[in-house]
Amino acid sequence: MTMLPSQSSEVSTPDASGVEFGRSADGVHVARVGDLVFAMVPGGDGRYFLASAWRLSRPLAALKREDFYSHHGAVEDETAFRERMIEQAEHCRELGLLSRSTARMTCSTPWGPSQGATVYADGIVSHTTAGHGGFKLSDPRNSKVHPMLRADGGWYEEDAAWAIVALTFPDLFTTYERKCADKTIRDSWPDAWERIFGRPLAPGESYEKDAQAFAREHATDWIVISALRSDHHPGMTEVIATVGGKRGERVEARRFLVPSGEYAVGRFGFVIDEAKHATYDGPSSFAGWRGRAS
Repeated sequence: MTMLPSQSSEVSTPDASGVEFGRSADGVHVARVGDLVFAMVPGGDGRYFLASAWRLSRPLAALKREDFYSHHGAVEDETAFRERMIEQAEHCRELGLLSRSTARMTCSTPWGPSQGATVYADGIVSHTTAGHGGFKLSDPRNSKVHPMLRADGGWYEEDAAWAIVALTFPDLFTTYERKCADKTIRDSWPDAWERIFGRPLAPGESYEKDAQAFAREHATDWIVISALRSDHHPGMTEVIATVGGKRGERVEARRFLVPSGEYAVGRFGFVIDEAKHATYDGPSSFAGWRGRAS
């Protein structure tokens, strides 16, 4: 989609959702939600990703791509962008209704000394450190966590395990946070999710479960572990593959040539079709294989 240039006379105002939508000076869809401004940035191949910046006071029509520095993953199109912004506005509204408070606590965490803390409730504290962070649950709070997800000591890091806290104490989190937590649990701990909710996850509902299914289905297939465009065969991609995609010094590896237009990594790796992709022993574009070809 070609971005249309914004009109300098255009004045954007918040709609009923509380979101101010508009176009940037270089034609990108943008939106203001509280102190945050978001942009739907073209990423090539017709794709877009969500970017943001904090406390940009200039009008939306005066902003440019270089004003945005934080990335938040892919966004499909303008409709998805608007839905995400309305969801963000509701998230901000719900945050204002929660009783979270900031505090300074002198304590050690698995990631270093605490440099700041947010108290969600008695016995539920989120700590930040110089490089990482996560939740600390008191013993009584930690006893409420499902046994399949419970961490000894009550520490839950911020990348994924925070979702366990949100799943256990949903009233302390916003609708958006609960949605993200549910996806994180499905993706990372599918067996626990299925036990808690009493139903099996279907294909496409859990990254980890899909990865396990892929590994079972292709346990005896050659799966690419490294690839690059061939310097010796134009239009071809030279790949290194192992059985089941295993890695290690003692794992047998083979090279194949795959048409570049056909090669795509996919979610869990490219599977070699031995009926189409013959093994290759010629000159290599991989530095580690140079001089090893027959």
